[in-house]
Amino acid sequence: MSRSSTRHAVSTKSSSNRSYSSSKPAAGGVLGIAASLSGIYYVYGGSTPAGFDCSGFTSYVFRQVGISLPRTAAGQQAAATRVSSPQPGDLVFFGYPAYHVGIYAGNGMMYDSPTTGKTTGLHKIWSSNVTYGRP
Repeated sequence: MSRSSTRHAVSTKSSSNRSYSSSKPAAGGVLGIAASLSGIYYVYGGSTPAGFDCSGFTSYVFRQVGISLPRTAAGQQAAATRVSSPQPGDLVFFGYPAYHVGIYAGNGMMYDSPTTGKTTGLHKIWSSNVTYGRP
């Protein structure tokens, strides 16, 4: 889906005119969907609620609001527009090229699928070597 058609597929936009909320307000947009998927165990290569890896989690969440993301953290980083002042719902990238990605929740927190043995959820951004991007 192109970015312009994506913008028409959703009803709420951030101040930068990027789409973040679903046309289903009860879903709570990207952050609401990410929160609703908390507690799912990390699975390498996973991209469904049966188990997620980091980029599988972010691509699944954004797909629920009509935004298609590449499947890898590095691919998502390359496709995103870099931002210096992140807003909740932006992507958080660790390293360059990115080896990990999460969804910025504000106040130094993100939703992500961290690593084997851990579950999806709201976690502290654990590194200062991050960049932010807007899909």
